[in-house]
Amino acid sequence: MAAWGERLAGVRGVLLDISGVLYDGGEGGGAPIAGSVEALARLKRSQLKVRFCTNESQKSRGDLVGMLRRLGFDISEGEVTAPAPATCLILKERGLRPHLLIHDGVRSEFDQIDTSNPNCVVIADAGEGFSYQNMNKAFQVLMELENPVLLSLGKGRYYKETSGLMLDVGPYMKALEYACGIEAEVVGKPSPEFFKSALREMGLEAHQAQ
Repeated sequence: MAAWGERLAGVRGVLLDISGVLYDGGEGGGAPIAGSVEALARLKRSQLKVRFCTNESQKSRGDLVGMLRRLGFDISEGEVTAPAPATCLILKERGLRPHLLIHDGVRSEFDQIDTSNPNCVVIADAGEGFSYQNMNKAFQVLMELENPVLLSLGKGRYYKETSGLMLDVGPYMKALEYACGIEAEVVGKPSPEFFKSALREMGLEAHQAQ
C-alpha cells in the first residue's frame, strides 16, 4: 500500500481510455466491462480530475457519450478528447481540404470542413468502408498531390468487440504509406501531442496525471 501511496503522491488527474477499458463494443452498443461503471463513479467522487482519451473513430463524440450514458457511465461530451475534432482543428489551421476515408458514424464531425478539391487524405476506422474502391481512391488522391499529406485518426492494429477481434485503422494506414512512399501524421493515441491536448484541457502537467 505504501508503494501505491508514493506512486500517487502529487497526482491530480486520471486519463482513461474508453473502448476496452470502460466497455467492449459490439452489436446493440456493446457491454460495460465488469466493475467499470462503479470504478468510474468512485473516481468522480474523489478529488481527482478525470478525462477520457479515445481513438474512437466510428462514432461522433455526441453519439459515443450518449451510448456510454445509456450503459450507466457518468460522462459528458466535454470530458472526451477524441481524434476527429482534433483533426478538424489541424485541417483548419493548415488550410487543408481532406478526402475523407472515414466511417459514416463520424462524418458529422467534419460538417464544417471544406472537402472540395482535396489536398490531403484523412483516414479513420472506416469499417465496411475499407473497400478496394475506396482505398484506391484515397491512393489516387495522394499520388496526384505534389506534397501528399495523410492524416490518420490513430494507428491501432486491431481492437476487441463482443463478437471478436476487429482490424483497426493501422493496417490500412500502413498500406497507403507503403503504396505512396509517405509517412502518415497520426492524430490520436499514441501521439504525445494528443495526450498533451487532454492535459491542457484538464489544466495539468504530465507528472500530475496517471
